[in-house]
Amino acid sequence: MTDGEIFIHEYGEEDLEDGMAIVGFPSVGLVSSIAANFVVRSMKLARKAAIISRSFPPYTIIHEGIPSPPVRIYAGHRGCEDKGERCEKLAVITCEFMPGPEMIKELSDIILGWCKKKGIATILTLEGINIAGDKEAKVLGVGTTERTREMLGTYGITELREGMVTGMSGLLLSEGERYQMDVICLLGSARTDVPDARGAANLLEVVGDMLPEIKLDPEPLVKEAEQIESEMQKAMESVQQPKKPAEYSQIYT
Repeated sequence: MTDGEIFIHEYGEEDLEDGMAIVGFPSVGLVSSIAANFVVRSMKLARKAAIISRSFPPYTIIHEGIPSPPVRIYAGHRGCEDKGERCEKLAVITCEFMPGPEMIKELSDIILGWCKKKGIATILTLEGINIAGDKEAKVLGVGTTERTREMLGTYGITELREGMVTGMSGLLLSEGERYQMDVICLLGSARTDVPDARGAANLLEVVGDMLPEIKLDPEPLVKEAEQIESEMQKAMESVQQPKKPAEYSQIYT
């Protein structure tokens, strides 16, 4: 393997045809990673693959005594209501570090390529966003295709009409639109100064509409999100990769 090369290691074959993939990399308030990890725990998804690169920070995640690489792919089967989405199977791609700008394009390409190879129908990427001066919790959405924009309407998600989405979510959107893959980005408002468990809970309420088998009792959800928040904060501090405010996704008014 050469420096900077990124590849996916699969622990075994997994049928994800016509499924949904959730992508949660750290963003504002860590809401996307907290939410993605909540879905993994709530649905008891199993680790099925990992994304490997020499460029990733040198750490290992230990969960239930099992070491795992920094970027992990979990998967499992689920049932869902017929609201236009094809989602009997579910994958979640998540990690605890913020990839450097030089890694984003190659990493997003390999994620999109893997999803296409697996026959995944819908990619749902999660992102935190700072809405200055607005204390009301908001979740906005962006879709790459007519089908995904219709899905936003089906679930009552306000469409982001003008703005900028950065990082992994931004590349998944732009490349998804270029190749006409069905990608949705959910942007949840969050505090920028600390990990935001309640911001993640607000994001999860919308995700829960799309994954109705996730039981979202608000108070236990916040407590669980706070526990994940604490674990995420420790992981972020250990790799010491703070994110600059200039890198945050934005909306235009």
